[in-house]
Amino acid sequence: MRKNKVLCAAMASAMSRSLLAGCGGNSASTAASASAAAGSSDTTAAADADTEEGKVLNIWCWNDEFQSRFNDYYPGVKEVAADKSTTTLNNGITVKWTINPTTDNNYQNKLDEALLKQDSAAADDKIDIFLVEADYALKYVDSDYTLDVKNDVGLTDDDLKDQYQYTKDIVSVDGVQKGTSWQATPGLFAYRRSIAKDVLGTDDPAEVQSALSDWDKFNTVAEEAAAKGYKMLSGYDDAFRVFSNNVSEPWVDGTTVKVDPNIMAWVEQTKDYTDKGYNNKSTLWSDQWASDQGPSGNVFGFFYSTWGINFTLLGNSLATPTAEGGKEEVGNGIYGDYAVCQGPQPYYWGGSWICAAAGTDNIQTVRDVMQKLTCDADIALQITKDTQDYTNCQSAMQSLATDPTYGSDFLGGQNHIALFSEVAPTIDMSNAGPYDQGCNETIQNCFHDYFNGSIDFDTAKANFEAQIKVKYPELTSVEWPQ
Repeated sequence: MRKNKVLCAAMASAMSRSLLAGCGGNSASTAASASAAAGSSDTTAAADADTEEGKVLNIWCWNDEFQSRFNDYYPGVKEVAADKSTTTLNNGITVKWTINPTTDNNYQNKLDEALLKQDSAAADDKIDIFLVEADYALKYVDSDYTLDVKNDVGLTDDDLKDQYQYTKDIVSVDGVQKGTSWQATPGLFAYRRSIAKDVLGTDDPAEVQSALSDWDKFNTVAEEAAAKGYKMLSGYDDAFRVFSNNVSEPWVDGTTVKVDPNIMAWVEQTKDYTDKGYNNKSTLWSDQWASDQGPSGNVFGFFYSTWGINFTLLGNSLATPTAEGGKEEVGNGIYGDYAVCQGPQPYYWGGSWICAAAGTDNIQTVRDVMQKLTCDADIALQITKDTQDYTNCQSAMQSLATDPTYGSDFLGGQNHIALFSEVAPTIDMSNAGPYDQGCNETIQNCFHDYFNGSIDFDTAKANFEAQIKVKYPELTSVEWPQ
C-alpha cells in the first residue's frame, strides 16, 4: 500500500479522522479493499461493460462550481432538482451532491472521515467522485483512495492528449494519473485601464506589459502609482502566488522545511510596499480586498488566474450585483475598465480535479463524466464561450486565441484567452509537493503581523517554525535562505 506521510501525520494528530487507517500499522485490509474496488492491473473495472451500475452517483465538492459545470454541460443530464441537491441522468442514475465549504479545513476533514468508512458504506452511500484542489491534490492522489484514470477508470491516452501537461502532472504519482480537470488556471495581472492611463499614459496591454515585465519595473510603477495617489496592490497576499510558483525546490526535503529564496523575496517586497504605502494592508478574501476591486477602489491591479477574472473580479467590479438586479455590462460599476497582461513572471493559481474514489460502483458513468467534461473539445469550447473560464483543451483554447472576433466585454474587448494560452504551456509543477497548502498558508499568516508592524522579523520566523511543526509533527527542522 502506498504510504503518504502527510496523511500519516494527519492520522497521528486526528486519530480515526485520517484517511489511511493502516498508515503506521497493518494496511492489508485497506489495501485489499482498495485493490478490489479498483480492479487488478490486468483487467480494469472500466473494461467490464456488463457490470451493473449503482443507482446513486455520489459527488463530493466544496462549492457549486463543478456542480454547475456538470448540470450545464454534461450531456447525460436529464433533470436537476429545484434545490439542486440531486441531478437525474438519462441512464436512470441519481447524482447526489454533497457540498462542504473549505473553511477551517472542513471539506477535507469530512471527506477524510467518509473515505475512511468507504469499505463499510452501503452501495448507494459510497463516494464515487470527489474534487480536489492543487494545493492538496497529492494528499489524495498519493493514496489508495483514488483510482488510476487510465488503467482503472478507462480513459485513454488519446482521450487525454489535448490536455495541458501540468494538469496531468499535478495529479500523477510514479507515472500514474489519479485525476483529471476540465480547467487550466494560468495567471495574469489584471489592471485598471483608467489608472494605467493616468500612471503610464496608456492602457494598451502590450505597453503596460512592457512597463511591468519584471519585478524591478513593477516596483518602479508602484512608486509612480503612489505618487498619483494609487496603490499598486491591495494587500499582503496579492503577489504571493507569483513568487511561490517560481521557487527552485519543493517546500520539504525529507523532514526539513526549506524556505525558498523566492518566498523571502515576497516577504521583502511586501514589507517594503506596506511601509511605503503601496498597498492597503488587506488580506486575501477580506472585505477591503474585495472593495479594492470595485468602483471605489484605488488599486492599480490584481494577480488573478482564469477563474478569478470571470468569477471574483467581475463580480466585485459591479456597483449593483447581479443578485440585486444589476447587469454585467458597461455602466455598472467599473465593468469594462479592466484589462490583463502577463506581468513579471508566469504562474498559476488553483484549479479543481475530478478524482474517482476506490469502491465506486459507477465506474462506467464516472468514466463518461471524466471523458465528456475534461476531454471533449466541443464541450470545452462551449464552456469557455459561455463562461470565459479557461478550459483544459489546448486545441479549443488555441482556436479562440487566434479568433479575431473573440473578446471579453468585461476586459474592454480584449482577447484574454490569447494571453492565457501563452502562459499555460510554461507552467512547471516539478516543485509541487504534498505540504504546499500548509506551508503556503502558514508562512502567509505568520508574516502578516510582521508586515503590519506587530512583531519583528525574527519573531515571524520563529512563529512559522513553531506552527509548521505543530501542523506537521513529522517535520523536524526549518532552513532559511542565507
